[in-house]
Amino acid sequence: MTGRGQDVTMSAEQTTPGEEIDAIIAAAGGWKGEMLSRIRRIIVSADADIVEDIKWRKPSKPEGVATWVCKGNVCLADLLKKAVRLTFPQGAQLDDPAGLFNARLDGAAVRAIDFFEGAEIDEAHLRELVREAVAANR
Repeated sequence: MTGRGQDVTMSAEQTTPGEEIDAIIAAAGGWKGEMLSRIRRIIVSADADIVEDIKWRKPSKPEGVATWVCKGNVCLADLLKKAVRLTFPQGAQLDDPAGLFNARLDGAAVRAIDFFEGAEIDEAHLRELVREAVAANR
């Protein structure tokens, strides 16, 4: 709610990261918006201390990148042309017995999961992977 004399820019700066992630989801629409919404629900349900943030704003991506944090970055989500990518900055340190990681497998630190249209989400294993990332940060 804005008072008289305040401009729209002021209220945009006062949005919460959660509201900004809502806007990213709404702008994506379709299957990508639905997929990101489902992924987000799993991430925030994994640990009560996880907080949402928006990072890495730049002219080519003014909305920034949806990021989940707990004692450091846990994971971040990007909307790609044909996928929703969930990146774990310290993914190479994590056990992935379910084989969820399917992207960025050759890096020394980072691992990612690309979710494609129609893909099923292994909620239990994804939640466990998020918990392991939180534990690694702690």
